[in-house]
Amino acid sequence: MTYRKLKADKIFDGYKLTENTVLIVSEDGRIEDLVDAKNAGDGTENFTGILCPGFINCHCHLELSHTKGLIPEKTGLVDFVFKVVTERHHSEEEILQAIGNAESEMLNNGIVAIGDICNNSLTIPQKQKERVLYYNFIEASGWLPSISKMRFERSKHLLKEFSQLHTPSTIVPHAPYSVSQNLWNEIQPYFENSTVTVHNQETAFEDEFFLKGEGNLTRMYEMMKIDNTHHQPTGKSSLQSYFNKLEKAKNSILVHNTFMKQEDIDYIKLKTQNAKPQTFLCLCVNANKYIEDALPPIEMFRKNKCAIVLGTDSLASNWSLNILDEIKTIRKSFPLIPLEETLQWATMNGARALDVDNQLGSFEKGKKPGVVNINENLSGSLII
Repeated sequence: MTYRKLKADKIFDGYKLTENTVLIVSEDGRIEDLVDAKNAGDGTENFTGILCPGFINCHCHLELSHTKGLIPEKTGLVDFVFKVVTERHHSEEEILQAIGNAESEMLNNGIVAIGDICNNSLTIPQKQKERVLYYNFIEASGWLPSISKMRFERSKHLLKEFSQLHTPSTIVPHAPYSVSQNLWNEIQPYFENSTVTVHNQETAFEDEFFLKGEGNLTRMYEMMKIDNTHHQPTGKSSLQSYFNKLEKAKNSILVHNTFMKQEDIDYIKLKTQNAKPQTFLCLCVNANKYIEDALPPIEMFRKNKCAIVLGTDSLASNWSLNILDEIKTIRKSFPLIPLEETLQWATMNGARALDVDNQLGSFEKGKKPGVVNINENLSGSLII
Protein backbone atom coordinates (compact mmCIF):
# COMPACT_ATOMS: atom_id res chain seq x y z
CA MET A 1 0.00 0.00 0.00
CA THR A 2 1.16 3.55 -0.78
CA TYR A 3 1.38 6.07 2.06
CA ARG A 4 1.67 9.84 2.21
CA LYS A 5 4.06 11.42 4.70
CA LEU A 6 2.90 14.84 5.90
CA LYS A 7 4.94 17.35 7.89
CA ALA A 8 4.16 20.90 9.00
CA ASP A 9 5.52 23.50 11.41
CA LYS A 10 3.35 21.79 14.03
CA ILE A 11 0.96 18.86 14.14
CA PHE A 12 -2.04 18.80 16.46
CA ASP A 13 -2.92 15.16 17.07
CA GLY A 14 -6.31 15.72 18.74
CA TYR A 15 -4.80 16.17 22.19
CA LYS A 16 -1.63 18.29 21.92
CA LEU A 17 0.62 20.18 19.53
CA THR A 18 3.86 18.51 18.50
CA GLU A 19 6.87 19.65 16.49
CA ASN A 20 9.30 17.73 14.27
CA THR A 21 6.79 14.94 13.69
CA VAL A 22 5.49 13.37 10.50
CA LEU A 23 1.98 12.05 9.92
CA ILE A 24 1.80 8.86 7.87
CA VAL A 25 -1.53 8.36 6.09
CA SER A 26 -2.72 5.63 3.70
CA GLU A 27 -4.16 6.38 0.28
CA ASP A 28 -7.71 6.17 1.64
CA GLY A 29 -6.98 8.58 4.50
CA ARG A 30 -6.47 6.05 7.28
CA ILE A 31 -3.91 7.02 9.92
CA GLU A 32 -0.92 4.71 9.98
CA ASP A 33 1.42 6.47 12.43
CA LEU A 34 2.75 9.73 13.83
CA VAL A 35 6.54 9.48 14.01
CA ASP A 36 9.58 11.57 14.81
CA ALA A 37 10.72 13.41 11.67
CA LYS A 38 14.17 11.86 11.81
CA ASN A 39 12.61 8.39 11.47
CA ALA A 40 10.22 9.25 8.63
CA GLY A 41 12.55 8.58 5.70
CA ASP A 42 12.25 10.18 2.28
CA GLY A 43 9.25 11.51 0.38
CA THR A 44 7.83 13.84 3.03
CA GLU A 45 5.34 16.52 1.91
CA ASN A 46 5.91 19.80 3.74
CA PHE A 47 3.21 22.28 4.76
CA THR A 48 3.34 25.60 6.56
CA GLY A 49 1.21 26.11 9.67
CA ILE A 50 -0.53 23.27 11.53
CA LEU A 51 -1.90 19.90 10.47
CA CYS A 52 -4.98 18.97 12.48
CA PRO A 53 -7.72 16.29 12.44
CA GLY A 54 -10.95 17.25 10.71
CA PHE A 55 -13.31 19.41 12.75
CA ILE A 56 -16.53 18.28 14.44
CA ASN A 57 -19.43 20.73 14.23
CA CYS A 58 -21.63 19.66 17.14
CA HIS A 59 -24.51 22.01 16.40
CA CYS A 60 -25.86 23.03 13.02
CA HIS A 61 -29.23 23.61 11.32
CA LEU A 62 -28.39 22.67 7.74
CA GLU A 63 -32.06 22.93 6.74
CA LEU A 64 -31.99 26.71 7.43
CA SER A 65 -29.13 27.42 5.03
CA HIS A 66 -31.45 29.27 2.63
CA THR A 67 -32.16 31.93 5.29
CA LYS A 68 -28.66 33.42 5.21
CA GLY A 69 -28.84 37.18 5.67
CA LEU A 70 -32.64 37.26 5.99
CA ILE A 71 -32.76 37.93 9.72
CA PRO A 72 -31.13 41.12 11.08
CA GLU A 73 -28.38 40.85 13.67
CA LYS A 74 -28.88 41.51 17.39
CA THR A 75 -32.67 41.14 17.43
CA GLY A 76 -32.62 39.11 20.64
CA LEU A 77 -33.76 35.49 20.82
CA VAL A 78 -37.52 36.04 20.93
CA ASP A 79 -37.69 38.08 17.74
CA PHE A 80 -35.11 35.84 16.09
CA VAL A 81 -37.14 32.69 16.77
CA PHE A 82 -40.32 34.37 15.54
CA LYS A 83 -38.64 35.39 12.28
CA VAL A 84 -37.20 31.89 11.76
CA VAL A 85 -40.64 30.37 12.19
CA THR A 86 -42.38 32.88 9.90
CA GLU A 87 -39.70 33.45 7.22
CA ARG A 88 -38.17 29.99 6.64
CA HIS A 89 -40.50 29.03 3.79
CA HIS A 90 -38.92 29.16 0.32
CA SER A 91 -39.12 27.01 -2.80
CA GLU A 92 -37.83 23.47 -2.38
CA GLU A 93 -35.34 23.97 -5.20
CA GLU A 94 -33.86 27.02 -3.49
CA ILE A 95 -33.66 25.22 -0.14
CA LEU A 96 -31.96 22.12 -1.60
CA GLN A 97 -29.41 24.26 -3.43
CA ALA A 98 -28.60 26.18 -0.25
CA ILE A 99 -28.22 22.92 1.72
CA GLY A 100 -25.72 21.58 -0.81
CA ASN A 101 -23.76 24.83 -0.85
CA ALA A 102 -23.64 24.97 2.95
CA GLU A 103 -22.38 21.40 3.20
CA SER A 104 -19.66 22.17 0.66
CA GLU A 105 -18.68 25.25 2.66
CA MET A 106 -18.30 23.17 5.82
CA LEU A 107 -16.36 20.43 4.06
CA ASN A 108 -14.02 22.95 2.44
CA ASN A 109 -13.44 24.52 5.86
CA GLY A 110 -12.35 21.18 7.32
CA ILE A 111 -15.57 19.98 8.97
CA VAL A 112 -15.94 16.19 8.71
CA ALA A 113 -18.84 15.47 11.10
CA ILE A 114 -21.95 17.43 12.02
CA GLY A 115 -24.57 17.23 14.73
CA ASP A 116 -27.50 18.46 12.66
CA ILE A 117 -30.90 19.62 13.89
CA CYS A 118 -33.72 18.29 11.70
CA ASN A 119 -37.31 19.58 11.56
CA ASN A 120 -38.04 18.27 8.09
CA SER A 121 -36.64 15.76 5.59
CA LEU A 122 -35.15 18.22 3.09
CA THR A 123 -31.53 17.47 4.07
CA ILE A 124 -31.88 13.74 3.34
CA PRO A 125 -30.98 13.91 -0.39
CA GLN A 126 -27.73 15.71 0.43
CA LYS A 127 -26.91 13.39 3.31
CA GLN A 128 -27.40 10.35 1.08
CA LYS A 129 -24.23 11.44 -0.76
CA GLU A 130 -22.28 10.61 2.45
CA ARG A 131 -19.68 13.34 1.98
CA VAL A 132 -19.83 14.23 5.68
CA LEU A 133 -20.74 12.13 8.73
CA TYR A 134 -23.97 13.29 10.39
CA TYR A 135 -25.68 12.70 13.70
CA ASN A 136 -29.30 13.62 12.92
CA PHE A 137 -31.13 15.20 15.84
CA ILE A 138 -34.86 15.02 15.06
CA GLU A 139 -36.12 18.04 16.94
CA ALA A 140 -39.40 17.76 18.83
CA SER A 141 -41.18 20.90 19.96
CA GLY A 142 -44.66 21.75 21.12
CA TRP A 143 -45.46 23.87 24.15
CA LEU A 144 -49.18 23.16 24.20
CA PRO A 145 -49.92 19.88 26.04
CA SER A 146 -52.88 19.28 23.70
CA ILE A 147 -50.65 18.95 20.62
CA SER A 148 -47.97 16.74 22.21
CA LYS A 149 -49.27 13.49 20.66
CA MET A 150 -49.47 15.01 17.19
CA ARG A 151 -45.98 16.52 17.45
CA PHE A 152 -44.56 13.24 18.75
CA GLU A 153 -46.07 11.26 15.87
CA ARG A 154 -44.57 13.77 13.45
CA SER A 155 -41.12 13.30 15.03
CA LYS A 156 -41.47 9.52 14.87
CA HIS A 157 -42.34 9.70 11.19
CA LEU A 158 -39.34 11.94 10.52
CA LEU A 159 -37.07 9.59 12.47
CA LYS A 160 -38.24 6.72 10.27
CA GLU A 161 -37.28 8.72 7.18
CA PHE A 162 -33.81 9.54 8.52
CA SER A 163 -33.29 5.92 9.55
CA GLN A 164 -32.75 5.14 5.86
CA LEU A 165 -29.37 6.84 6.14
CA HIS A 166 -26.25 5.05 7.33
CA THR A 167 -25.78 7.50 10.17
CA PRO A 168 -27.18 7.80 13.72
CA SER A 169 -30.49 9.59 14.29
CA THR A 170 -32.62 10.15 17.38
CA ILE A 171 -35.42 12.35 18.69
CA VAL A 172 -34.38 15.29 20.89
CA PRO A 173 -36.08 18.25 22.58
CA HIS A 174 -35.78 21.71 21.03
CA ALA A 175 -35.58 23.71 24.26
CA PRO A 176 -37.07 23.56 27.76
CA TYR A 177 -39.45 26.44 26.97
CA SER A 178 -40.84 24.74 23.84
CA VAL A 179 -41.46 21.17 25.05
CA SER A 180 -44.45 20.46 27.28
CA GLN A 181 -44.26 17.83 30.01
CA ASN A 182 -46.54 15.61 27.92
CA LEU A 183 -44.12 15.81 24.99
CA TRP A 184 -41.12 15.15 27.26
CA ASN A 185 -42.88 11.96 28.40
CA GLU A 186 -43.26 10.82 24.80
CA ILE A 187 -39.69 11.47 23.65
CA GLN A 188 -37.66 10.41 26.72
CA PRO A 189 -37.56 6.69 25.77
CA TYR A 190 -35.59 7.69 22.65
CA PHE A 191 -32.77 9.16 24.73
CA GLU A 192 -31.46 5.83 26.03
CA ASN A 193 -27.87 5.16 24.93
CA SER A 194 -28.06 8.06 22.45
CA THR A 195 -26.52 11.49 22.26
CA VAL A 196 -29.20 14.05 23.08
CA THR A 197 -28.92 17.76 22.43
CA VAL A 198 -30.99 20.70 23.69
CA HIS A 199 -30.81 24.49 23.32
CA ASN A 200 -29.94 25.69 26.81
CA GLN A 201 -30.03 29.11 28.52
CA GLU A 202 -29.52 31.03 25.30
CA THR A 203 -31.23 34.10 26.74
CA ALA A 204 -31.48 35.57 30.24
CA PHE A 205 -35.28 35.40 29.94
CA GLU A 206 -35.18 31.61 29.91
CA ASP A 207 -34.29 31.36 33.61
CA GLU A 208 -36.76 34.10 34.46
CA PHE A 209 -39.53 32.11 32.78
CA PHE A 210 -38.88 29.00 34.88
CA LEU A 211 -38.12 30.84 38.11
CA LYS A 212 -41.12 33.17 38.07
CA GLY A 213 -43.14 32.59 34.91
CA GLU A 214 -42.21 36.07 33.72
CA GLY A 215 -39.97 37.74 31.15
CA ASN A 216 -39.71 38.17 27.42
CA LEU A 217 -40.51 34.53 26.59
CA THR A 218 -44.13 35.24 27.50
CA ARG A 219 -44.12 37.83 24.69
CA MET A 220 -43.00 35.12 22.27
CA TYR A 221 -46.03 32.97 23.15
CA GLU A 222 -48.27 35.99 22.66
CA MET A 223 -46.71 36.71 19.23
CA MET A 224 -47.23 33.07 18.23
CA LYS A 225 -50.74 33.00 19.74
CA ILE A 226 -49.82 30.09 22.03
CA ASP A 227 -51.77 29.65 25.27
CA ASN A 228 -49.27 29.65 28.11
CA THR A 229 -51.68 29.36 31.04
CA HIS A 230 -50.65 25.75 31.75
CA HIS A 231 -47.10 26.78 32.67
CA GLN A 232 -46.25 26.42 36.36
CA PRO A 233 -42.95 28.11 37.35
CA THR A 234 -40.56 25.67 39.01
CA GLY A 235 -38.71 28.22 41.14
CA LYS A 236 -35.48 26.84 39.65
CA SER A 237 -33.29 27.77 36.72
CA SER A 238 -34.18 26.45 33.29
CA LEU A 239 -31.41 23.84 33.36
CA GLN A 240 -32.31 22.63 36.83
CA SER A 241 -35.94 22.32 35.74
CA TYR A 242 -35.27 19.81 32.94
CA PHE A 243 -31.79 18.25 33.27
CA ASN A 244 -33.06 15.15 35.13
CA LYS A 245 -35.07 14.23 32.04
CA LEU A 246 -31.82 13.47 30.17
CA GLU A 247 -30.62 10.84 32.66
CA LYS A 248 -31.01 7.88 30.25
CA ALA A 249 -28.89 9.49 27.53
CA LYS A 250 -25.35 8.32 26.88
CA ASN A 251 -24.19 11.88 26.12
CA SER A 252 -25.92 15.22 26.42
CA ILE A 253 -24.90 18.29 24.43
CA LEU A 254 -26.18 21.53 25.96
CA VAL A 255 -26.04 24.19 23.27
CA HIS A 256 -25.28 27.92 23.70
CA ASN A 257 -25.25 28.15 27.53
CA THR A 258 -24.86 31.91 27.17
CA PHE A 259 -26.45 32.66 30.53
CA MET A 260 -25.48 29.53 32.49
CA LYS A 261 -24.40 30.16 36.09
CA GLN A 262 -22.07 28.40 38.53
CA GLU A 263 -25.04 26.87 40.36
CA ASP A 264 -26.07 25.14 37.14
CA ILE A 265 -22.61 23.65 36.66
CA ASP A 266 -22.66 22.47 40.28
CA TYR A 267 -26.06 20.89 39.61
CA ILE A 268 -24.75 19.03 36.55
CA LYS A 269 -21.79 17.72 38.54
CA LEU A 270 -24.12 16.51 41.28
CA LYS A 271 -26.48 14.76 38.86
CA THR A 272 -23.75 13.10 36.77
CA GLN A 273 -21.59 11.64 39.53
CA ASN A 274 -22.14 8.21 37.96
CA ALA A 275 -20.87 9.62 34.63
CA LYS A 276 -24.23 9.41 32.86
CA PRO A 277 -25.02 11.30 30.83
CA GLN A 278 -21.60 12.63 29.96
CA THR A 279 -22.36 16.31 29.49
CA PHE A 280 -20.77 18.54 26.86
CA LEU A 281 -21.22 22.30 26.65
CA CYS A 282 -21.44 23.41 23.03
CA LEU A 283 -20.29 26.94 22.22
CA CYS A 284 -21.70 28.69 19.13
CA VAL A 285 -20.16 32.07 19.89
CA ASN A 286 -20.75 33.76 16.54
CA ALA A 287 -24.45 32.91 16.73
CA ASN A 288 -24.54 34.28 20.28
CA LYS A 289 -23.07 37.55 19.02
CA TYR A 290 -25.40 37.56 16.00
CA ILE A 291 -28.59 37.05 18.03
CA GLU A 292 -28.01 38.39 21.55
CA ASP A 293 -24.66 40.20 21.16
CA ALA A 294 -23.44 38.21 24.16
CA LEU A 295 -20.88 35.51 24.89
CA PRO A 296 -21.09 32.53 27.28
CA PRO A 297 -18.95 32.49 30.46
CA ILE A 298 -16.18 30.41 28.88
CA GLU A 299 -13.63 31.05 31.62
CA MET A 300 -16.11 29.74 34.19
CA PHE A 301 -16.54 26.59 32.09
CA ARG A 302 -12.77 26.13 31.89
CA LYS A 303 -12.32 26.72 35.61
CA ASN A 304 -14.84 23.93 36.26
CA LYS A 305 -13.12 21.61 33.74
CA CYS A 306 -16.31 21.31 31.69
CA ALA A 307 -16.14 19.27 28.48
CA ILE A 308 -16.43 21.94 25.78
CA VAL A 309 -17.30 21.40 22.10
CA LEU A 310 -17.96 23.81 19.25
CA GLY A 311 -20.80 24.45 16.80
CA THR A 312 -21.74 26.95 14.14
CA ASP A 313 -25.53 27.10 14.51
CA SER A 314 -27.19 27.97 11.17
CA LEU A 315 -26.68 30.51 8.41
CA ALA A 316 -29.78 32.22 9.77
CA SER A 317 -27.68 33.22 12.78
CA ASN A 318 -24.09 33.18 11.55
CA TRP A 319 -21.94 34.76 8.87
CA SER A 320 -20.22 31.46 8.00
CA LEU A 321 -20.18 27.74 8.80
CA ASN A 322 -16.56 27.57 9.84
CA ILE A 323 -15.25 26.17 13.12
CA LEU A 324 -12.05 28.22 12.75
CA ASP A 325 -14.17 31.39 12.68
CA GLU A 326 -15.67 30.29 16.00
CA ILE A 327 -12.16 29.78 17.40
CA LYS A 328 -11.08 33.23 16.16
CA THR A 329 -13.97 34.87 18.02
CA ILE A 330 -13.19 32.94 21.19
CA ARG A 331 -9.50 33.83 21.05
CA LYS A 332 -10.26 37.50 20.39
CA SER A 333 -12.43 37.73 23.51
CA PHE A 334 -10.44 35.25 25.62
CA PRO A 335 -6.84 35.66 24.40
CA LEU A 336 -5.33 33.62 27.24
CA ILE A 337 -7.00 30.39 26.09
CA PRO A 338 -4.32 28.34 24.28
CA LEU A 339 -4.98 27.46 20.64
CA GLU A 340 -4.16 23.85 21.53
CA GLU A 341 -7.12 23.76 23.92
CA THR A 342 -9.63 25.19 21.44
CA LEU A 343 -8.45 22.72 18.79
CA GLN A 344 -9.18 19.88 21.21
CA TRP A 345 -12.70 21.25 21.66
CA ALA A 346 -13.08 21.24 17.87
CA THR A 347 -11.75 17.71 17.31
CA MET A 348 -11.51 15.02 19.97
CA ASN A 349 -14.10 16.52 22.33
CA GLY A 350 -16.57 16.88 19.49
CA ALA A 351 -15.96 13.33 18.31
CA ARG A 352 -16.66 12.03 21.81
CA ALA A 353 -19.84 14.09 22.09
CA LEU A 354 -21.21 12.68 18.82
CA ASP A 355 -19.97 9.21 19.79
CA VAL A 356 -17.71 8.91 16.73
CA ASP A 357 -14.35 9.01 18.52
CA ASN A 358 -13.57 5.51 17.26
CA GLN A 359 -13.39 7.00 13.74
CA LEU A 360 -12.67 10.72 14.03
CA GLY A 361 -11.14 13.39 16.23
CA SER A 362 -7.48 12.39 16.47
CA PHE A 363 -4.47 11.09 14.57
CA GLU A 364 -4.57 7.57 16.02
CA LYS A 365 -3.80 4.43 14.05
CA GLY A 366 -6.78 3.08 12.13
CA LYS A 367 -8.91 6.23 12.26
CA LYS A 368 -9.91 8.26 9.19
CA PRO A 369 -10.33 11.72 10.75
CA GLY A 370 -9.44 13.87 7.75
CA VAL A 371 -6.46 16.22 7.77
CA VAL A 372 -6.83 20.00 7.87
CA ASN A 373 -4.02 22.46 7.13
CA ILE A 374 -4.37 25.58 9.29
CA ASN A 375 -2.36 28.69 8.41
CA GLU A 376 -1.12 31.42 10.71
CA ASN A 377 -4.28 33.50 10.13
CA LEU A 378 -6.43 30.61 11.39
CA SER A 379 -7.83 29.79 7.98
CA GLY A 380 -7.88 26.14 7.03
CA SER A 381 -8.68 23.69 4.31
CA LEU A 382 -9.22 19.93 4.20
CA ILE A 383 -6.31 18.30 2.38
CA ILE A 384 -7.28 14.65 2.96
